[in-house]
Amino acid sequence: MKKSIETVVRVSGQGDSKQKAIADALNSIQRTVLKESNDIILRIEPKDVAVVSAHSQSRTEKFLFVFLPRKREHFRVVLDVSLDVTLLSVNEIPFTEQ
Repeated sequence: MKKSIETVVRVSGQGDSKQKAIADALNSIQRTVLKESNDIILRIEPKDVAVVSAHSQSRTEKFLFVFLPRKREHFRVVLDVSLDVTLLSVNEIPFTEQ
């Protein structure tokens, strides 16, 4: 009924800071695991995180093309996360009709 699997999930995230980009990637782990399995997730435990790619892009914005220049940065990150996932198999639960 309850089973445990080890899997590696590739997730990506983006944001205005390094922390936001990594947090966005880590928040998408649950959605990715749900897509792969039809069972109910009881627990997701990350074991290891490996950075596949990390990119930053910066540009200078100006108000009315001349005034108040400011530097804007955008970060993208792709991570491989090793997980221990504990699942509850719905198909193995015996339901009785009343």
